[in-house]
Amino acid sequence: MSDPHTLTRRKLIRTGSAGLAALALGPSLLAMTRPLQAYGLDQVGDLEAPNDLGLRLPLGFRSRIVAAAGQRLIKDRWWRRTSYRWHIYPDGGATFPTQDGGWIYVSNSETIAPLGGGVSAVCFRPDGVVDDAYRILGSTNINCAGGPTPWNSWLSCEEVDFGRVFECDPYGQKAAEERPALGYFKHEAVAVDTLLGQLFLTEDEHDGRFYRFLPDGLDSQNRLNLHAGVLQAASVDSQGYITWLDVPNPTPNLFQTPTRQQLPESTAFNGGEGIWYADGFVYFTTKGDNRVWKLDTNLNQLSILYDAATAPEPILTGVDNITVSSGGDLLVAEDGGDMQIVVIDQEGNLAPLLQIVGQDNSEITGPAFSPDHSRLYFSSQRGSEVFGGGSGLGITYEVTGPFSEILAL
Repeated sequence: MSDPHTLTRRKLIRTGSAGLAALALGPSLLAMTRPLQAYGLDQVGDLEAPNDLGLRLPLGFRSRIVAAAGQRLIKDRWWRRTSYRWHIYPDGGATFPTQDGGWIYVSNSETIAPLGGGVSAVCFRPDGVVDDAYRILGSTNINCAGGPTPWNSWLSCEEVDFGRVFECDPYGQKAAEERPALGYFKHEAVAVDTLLGQLFLTEDEHDGRFYRFLPDGLDSQNRLNLHAGVLQAASVDSQGYITWLDVPNPTPNLFQTPTRQQLPESTAFNGGEGIWYADGFVYFTTKGDNRVWKLDTNLNQLSILYDAATAPEPILTGVDNITVSSGGDLLVAEDGGDMQIVVIDQEGNLAPLLQIVGQDNSEITGPAFSPDHSRLYFSSQRGSEVFGGGSGLGITYEVTGPFSEILAL
């Protein structure tokens, strides 16, 4: 008799996109899977001189500070502020649509409780004005990255030994819940395959693993069941094809073998960082060797999209958080390097989209487009006081410009 996990895997793979239509995918997640490119973001032109916020942007783009660590967010032109003070060390982030045509940007706090940790959210009106800010997760530690789900929740990951994943409500209506089935390890980020109904996770260790989670079907709300399923680690052969191995004990305690050491035959990845799913592919980065990887989920084959050690012009180093534009361009944020967000187009061409100057001891985190892809959000995790009155504990920015013309939205 087949075990129930095997039956679940077969059902999910057979179901494909038609079966997942029942998940009521949000419009922002659907857009991630539909390239609409006119020309790539790598062709926006050279970066201009630094503006008054210390950002180098292409001609025609503008920027503003949305939030600075420890400060209440400005709501309108009368300088009224929210009651909520922005968290320190902002890291991974994503956006979510609201019913009135606005959106929410969520951001992790990569520090320990009670200094910070957890996740904050800032709510925008349809015109881009800040409406409110609030906390959606607290009492957690070193919340680094994570990932959005198709049902508009945020998975926040702890980057600590035996770290956990919490599912958070960006709208602030439901309490966050731990998802132990996704494993206890030094989590970095997670991406949901919206077609095959599976999750992929990275681990920030020098010998970390690349994981896949197969949910046990759907839950009572017709969403992927994150309460139970199978956690697997990748074993990659010489041609890049993956054999997925079930992790014997996904939730070890301090006295048990860590997940990455339970399967010696699985493949080690040097410092897993950001991960994103788009149009049948999973992209992720490994900072230890400055590589960007691309997984074809249909062929189950992994390849190297970018390697700083072999690239003819290695303009991208310190690879970290990532996102994908509606045109299919991959945006990679640098931890160190030249403090840039670098675009990799579908042909593998690279070009900087923006650069932060004067903050060399920081890193760029949390790149995410608004649901209509008209604005780009990101943070300088240790943004200094030099530009915009930050505390040196983090600044969150917004960039606007002709994204719609570029991506033919």
